[in-house]
Amino acid sequence: MIYRDFQDLKLSALGLGTMRLPVVDGQDGAIDEPAAQRLVDLAMERGVNYYDTAWGYHSGNSELVMGRALRRYPRNSFHLATKFPGYDLSNMDKVEEIFEKQLEKCQVAYFDFYLFHNVCEANIDAYLDPQYGIYDYLMKQKASGRIRHLGFSTHGSIDTMKRFLDAYGEDMEFCQIQLNYLDWTLQDGKGKVALLNGRGIPIWVMEPVRGGRLAKMPAEDAARLAALRPEETIPAWAFRFLQAVPGVTVVLSGMSTPEQLEDNTGTFSTDAPLTPAERDVLLDIVAGQLKKKTAPCTACRYCVDHCTQGLDIPKLLGIYNEHTVSGGGFIPAMLLSTLPEDKRPGACVGCRSCEAVCPQQIKVSEVLSDFSSRLG
Repeated sequence: MIYRDFQDLKLSALGLGTMRLPVVDGQDGAIDEPAAQRLVDLAMERGVNYYDTAWGYHSGNSELVMGRALRRYPRNSFHLATKFPGYDLSNMDKVEEIFEKQLEKCQVAYFDFYLFHNVCEANIDAYLDPQYGIYDYLMKQKASGRIRHLGFSTHGSIDTMKRFLDAYGEDMEFCQIQLNYLDWTLQDGKGKVALLNGRGIPIWVMEPVRGGRLAKMPAEDAARLAALRPEETIPAWAFRFLQAVPGVTVVLSGMSTPEQLEDNTGTFSTDAPLTPAERDVLLDIVAGQLKKKTAPCTACRYCVDHCTQGLDIPKLLGIYNEHTVSGGGFIPAMLLSTLPEDKRPGACVGCRSCEAVCPQQIKVSEVLSDFSSRLG
C-alpha cells in the first residue's frame, strides 16, 4: 500500500468508503454485517488505514456497522472519518445532538477526520449562518481533541466553494471532492483542483470511478489504452489518473466485494501516475464520449443576453449534461432545487433567440425541451 504524508500522519492512499457496503436482498438499509466485517478485515490486512462513513449512509446504519467492525482493532491502527449531515437542512440546528450520537454509534471517543457534509448551493447559506453555530461547535470539538482534523466535502460549484473557503478556509485542513477523468471537464474538476492547490488545501477524492461507471469502456477506447499500458485494467486507469493530480492525498473507493478491494489495493501497491501523453489520450477518449452525449456548451454566455425568459442557459445545459451522463442522480436534482420554478428548463418558450448567437450552434430549445420531458 502506498502511504501519503498528511501533517504528522501516514494515510493509506486508498481509503474505504462505506456508502456501498454489501447489503441483503438489494435493500440499501440492510447491510450484510458479516460480509462488511470481512471487507474491513481484508482492508486492514491489505494496509488500508482510512475509513469514511457518514450519518446518512445506508439509512443511518453505516456508522453503526463500521463502529462494530473497527472496535475489534486498536484505535491507533485506523483513521475514522464521518460528517455533519448539512445536506438535510432540518439538521442545521442539531449539530451537538448529532455529533454526540455519532460518537456513540461509531463507538469512539474522537473522530480522526470530520467534515461539513456536501457544501453546495442548496445549503451554503445555512452553513454560513451563525445562528446555527455549526462552525463554532465543531471548532470547540477540535480544540477539545474530539475532532483531530476538520474539513469539508462538496459537490458544489467553484463559486460555492469560494464562499465557504472565504468564511472558514483558514480552519479547513482538507477538502473532499468528486474527481475522476470524466469530471475533470464535466464538473470542472480541473478548476476545483486549482482552487484547492492555490489555497494549500490537501484533496480527498470521492467517486474515483463514478460509482463503477468508469470500470468499463467501449472496446475501441479500451484498445487505445491497452496499447499504452497492456498490464493495466480499465478501473486502474481511473486511479492512475488521480495519482498524477497534484494535491491528491486520499482516494476513497466504495468497494462492495473482496474482489474489488483486492483489485484496488493491488493498484495502490504501486505509485504509477499517468504521463502527460497518457493523460492526453485518456482525456481525448473522454472528450469523444462526452461529445456523443452532451451539449457542447463553453459558457460563453452570449445566449443569456438574448433569452427572453432570463434563463441562465449555460447553467441549465451544465445540469442537463450531468443528468445525461449520470442517468439522473442526486446532483442535477440538488442543483435544480436551488432555482426558482420560472428559471428551470420548463420555462423555455422555444423562441430560439439564444440559438441565433450560439457559437457552438446548440439547439438550446430542443435540449431544454428534452430536459424538461426527462424531468417529468
